[in-house]
Amino acid sequence: MTPPTVSVMTEQALREAMERLFAGKPARTDGKLAENNLWREAGVSRATMNRAAAVLAEWDSRIGQSPAGRRDQKQTEEITRLRRQLKDNRQDRRRLHDQVDAAATVIAALLAEDAAMREQLIKRSAVVVPLPQGPPRVSCDCRL
Repeated sequence: MTPPTVSVMTEQALREAMERLFAGKPARTDGKLAENNLWREAGVSRATMNRAAAVLAEWDSRIGQSPAGRRDQKQTEEITRLRRQLKDNRQDRRRLHDQVDAAATVIAALLAEDAAMREQLIKRSAVVVPLPQGPPRVSCDCRL
């Protein structure tokens, strides 16, 4: 089965619209190099444009070679690079956040331990230990 085609007049309208868009002289659209503008500029339906396989193949070929196509390709590459960088930055942020959480947990445990030791020290120092009364005992086995 052969692919659906369009009439000669429709193909001519699409090609003229393509030339106007690439020349930067649109008649019916904002001039952006987009398929939506191609069929609007030609005054045909999107479905009709989609049946013009030869015109669409030429459109795709010329878009890739045009300054706007190269600019779009550079923008796409830049967006890809920035998305990769954003992903890496999010992973770094997550890793650092986990480190901060771990450090906060350790700090909280150390503070609790410090408070308990201080409390223990206070209780110990409050106890008075009686010293033995009387003369000091010297137990020395000193031979000179």
